Amino acid sequence: MAKTIMVVDDSASIRQVVNLTLKKSGYDVIEATDGRDALSKLAGRKVNLIVCDVNMPNMDGIMFLKSLKSTDAYRFTPVIMLTTESQEARKQEGKAAGARAWVVKPFKPDQMLDAVSKLVMP
Repeated sequence: MAKTIMVVDDSASIRQVVNLTLKKSGYDVIEATDGRDALSKLAGRKVNLIVCDVNMPNMDGIMFLKSLKSTDAYRFTPVIMLTTESQEARKQEGKAAGARAWVVKPFKPDQMLDAVSKLVMP
């Protein structure tokens, strides 16, 4: 059975690139446009990993991550932050909120898949 990954990004083009990259590797993908949209689409659904942008309208990635990690169902769901943010302080903020990896845009598909494969349990 395919593993399910949620991609949360306000950029349709980034969602499309990540979606295609993951689907080519056999993953099922759920897309969301921001943190609020992601929380509503999760609603108890089983996901194996979340790839999330930091800078988004309505609810940014850090707020989404804090909200996600405060729920029992998703406390241990691994999250990769995919962002243009590369400052160490921002990375530490993400790590403190529960991010397991930090991938800076623009990214190479292999770089993304490498991070995903390390965090999605077989």
